[in-house]
Amino acid sequence: MKRYKDIADPSLAKALAHPLRTHILAGLEHRTASPSELASEFGVSLGVLSYHVRRLHALGFLRLVKQVPRRGATEHYYTTVAGPRISNEAWGSTPTIVKQAMVTASLGEIGVQASAAAQAGGFDTSDAHLSRSPVTVDAQGWKELAGALDALVSRVEEIEAQSHERLARGEDGDGRPATVVLMLFHTPLDLPRTDTLPPAEMHQQTHGRRRRAAAV
Repeated sequence: MKRYKDIADPSLAKALAHPLRTHILAGLEHRTASPSELASEFGVSLGVLSYHVRRLHALGFLRLVKQVPRRGATEHYYTTVAGPRISNEAWGSTPTIVKQAMVTASLGEIGVQASAAAQAGGFDTSDAHLSRSPVTVDAQGWKELAGALDALVSRVEEIEAQSHERLARGEDGDGRPATVVLMLFHTPLDLPRTDTLPPAEMHQQTHGRRRRAAAV
């Protein structure tokens, strides 16, 4: 399975801005489900859910796995073929309002998954990772940070591909679903007051006049 589909067209990026499409892609990452099942899970009408599933299927992000006759109709079951990865050029040309919609939807999905993992012991192993690194960098430093994260994403894909090969040979038991989240963003200077932040975050808040970035 191809894990990511590179997107170089800003219009295609815009088509992915709807938050429900983000939820659908995440909900079908490791399983097969029908629009009716997803509509029930997400609390939306079947008509609305089916429309977005058809669009994602037409864009090549979903694959139709099977069709099951049910009471005179046919129920379609889909799974994720590839998650979107938007090129720097396409992201730069995407309208700001679309970027905000995509980022908000993605952060919401990340929050749900991370919270569920925390409650289920997903961070309990000694080598699980969670960090936040506020830094102050110049223009060159920003580019170097971005390049380092791009390289790490490529390395993550290589590790996954090598793992699939070992799993196919039966060398390491069952696969272990894992999620890697990377972020790099300009930190706003008008951060919330420290007394509005959780206690664990208070000591990490810093201020500066130069360009600041947060990498997670």
